Amino acid sequence: MSESHQQLQTVEVRRNDGVAEIELNRPQALNAWNHQLGSDLRAALEATARDQDVRAVVITGAGRAFSSGADLKDISGGELTPDGRPDVYKTLTERYHPIMHAIREMGKPVIAAVNGPAVGIGCSLALCCDLILAAESAYFLLAFVNIGLVPDGGSSLFLPSRIGMARASEMALLGERVGAEQALEWGLVNRVVADEALREQTRTLAVRMAAGPTRSYAGTKRQLNSWLYSNMASQLELEAQIQREMAGSDDFLEGAMAFIEKRPASFSGR
Repeated sequence: MSESHQQLQTVEVRRNDGVAEIELNRPQALNAWNHQLGSDLRAALEATARDQDVRAVVITGAGRAFSSGADLKDISGGELTPDGRPDVYKTLTERYHPIMHAIREMGKPVIAAVNGPAVGIGCSLALCCDLILAAESAYFLLAFVNIGLVPDGGSSLFLPSRIGMARASEMALLGERVGAEQALEWGLVNRVVADEALREQTRTLAVRMAAGPTRSYAGTKRQLNSWLYSNMASQLELEAQIQREMAGSDDFLEGAMAFIEKRPASFSGR
């Protein structure tokens, strides 16, 4: 396959040797998700799924982060509920959920190359992929609880299926960083490699899989989806409904303001 390159506003796509590398490209914001990034990533994944010359996919982040999560300055893309709160339900169901479905339903292996922080929806994105390679300096953080929200983007489904109830509860309820080596020990990721070797080793694995039995990979994904993620659509819907409740809470307002003002949050439980 000839090499090609596509530059969307916040996502870069490079295709070569049967591999499509999709790179989140807001490095100045640590690849935080705003409205544009959500739209660009969805478009890139859907185009990649249709491209018969692409037989393996890599998702990574530009700069020093995989993704720092949702951009709180644009958490709903400007969409508001009638009471003036961010319309996170619409954001999740119309922008984020199609991305997760695209990855799980794509008949090709999708590899996450986590090159730094994978936080919030960025962590969910990595967990959605078939294989996860993490740099030694990478970490995973379900930061939702720290601003009064709940896990979304499928992480309430993907996380316990990877590491079990006890560790999933710890990550979701305590909102603490899980470093790459701990993530490997827990079974959250497949491999940990030196920072400077991440791109090369990911590329080697992706090229190997691009030369492999694509229909076999697709069939395996269908099997795993059926056993582990058959309730994915209903779980994503539940996440969105509960997140809408949380976005209307006083604790979310306090958590978001505390984050922006770089101070400890003072939650009231309301």
